[in-house]
Amino acid sequence: MIGFLRGVIADLTEQIAVIDVQGVGYEVWISKKTMAALPQVGSQAKLYTYLHVREDAMRLYGFLTKDDLDFYKQLIGVNGIGPKGALGILEGMTTDDLRLAILSEDVKAISKAPGIGAKTAQRLILDLKDKISIRNIEGETSLFWKEEEGASNEAVQALIALGYSQSEAIKAVEKVKEKETMGVDGILKAALKQMNF
Repeated sequence: MIGFLRGVIADLTEQIAVIDVQGVGYEVWISKKTMAALPQVGSQAKLYTYLHVREDAMRLYGFLTKDDLDFYKQLIGVNGIGPKGALGILEGMTTDDLRLAILSEDVKAISKAPGIGAKTAQRLILDLKDKISIRNIEGETSLFWKEEEGASNEAVQALIALGYSQSEAIKAVEKVKEKETMGVDGILKAALKQMNF
């Protein structure tokens, strides 16, 4: 297996980065998000890789972080999600956002990924929920909104009623500072500002 590639970016297209490693050019399939984060052609880069072998092709998929690669491997382990589909999911959401969506059982947020319908999103949640820990999410967001009572939970429910997904609502309320001293209206207004409204 090829764990990672470190070399000069020889070419960048919409889906493929060619990494020159000591004179050998490796084609690596990447997401648009990864492409946007890579330096320009001619610069040094390191991509963590996953080699997918099929009967008719071998493809390397590349990621900026080991965490993204590890989560990608979990995604392709879900029945119905292939290598390109998993790359599409990670293109639309950060790994932390996806973990939050899975732990909060937010089918709506996951279904926004290209090629992922509600049934596949539900299967993904079912397969991965027990494999993900809240400790894996940067900032360790509190996810016990269903059991928790109080102004924060009411603000989350209000945002959901306004059409936001559960994970979007939780993230916005989590970002509100001093929410312990605020009422529902105050938290809701501050959360909406977090969402750039």
